[in-house]
Amino acid sequence: MTDAAQPIRDVAEEWRVLSSETPFRGRVTGVRTDEVEMPDGTTARRDYQLHPGSVAILALDEQQRVLVVRQYRHPVRQRLWELPAGLLDVPGENPLHAAQRELYEEAHCKAGEWKVLIDFYTSPGGTDEALRIFLASDLAEAEGERYAAHGEELEIEVARVPLDELVRLVLAGELHNPTLSAGSLALHAALRQAGGLDALRPAEAPWPARPFDAG
Repeated sequence: MTDAAQPIRDVAEEWRVLSSETPFRGRVTGVRTDEVEMPDGTTARRDYQLHPGSVAILALDEQQRVLVVRQYRHPVRQRLWELPAGLLDVPGENPLHAAQRELYEEAHCKAGEWKVLIDFYTSPGGTDEALRIFLASDLAEAEGERYAAHGEELEIEVARVPLDELVRLVLAGELHNPTLSAGSLALHAALRQAGGLDALRPAEAPWPARPFDAG
């Protein structure tokens, strides 16, 4: 058991990797196999997905409604309600810029105020994907033409749902996207903490999991 006097926070650590190979690499992600030396001197094989990282946007309007999108997700054979999101598939890309682009492309919206809501690893036992959810407020329709969607993006639906209703649906097991669930619950908690949304980190806060150029 950890001494309560010690700070509760994640720390960087790396066990010795004896060998490593990448048996599969796709257009965006890949699979890596590492032979890792364990603390007792034994070795263990770890297979995991390589991922460039992602951003998502919890866009909140003046009526406390969250902008959500619905699209088909083939691996789970469901059409899921989600937050607008996208890959960090440009090395070193500023995650705020990526988030602003995704909000425009998926919902034709822009936001006047941005903060970091939460950072997390989506499934740290099986992938190195890191995801940052931004809180975007002061929403308005984007200027210019709409983004020319293609592929599965042609089927995207957009809606605005009250935050309290999203939280209810998550807890009732009606919504299953992890980013939507984590973001909705995090915002619900942030609104009730000391300092409220003013206590959230600025949009350009460092992100050690995916370092970026702040310029």
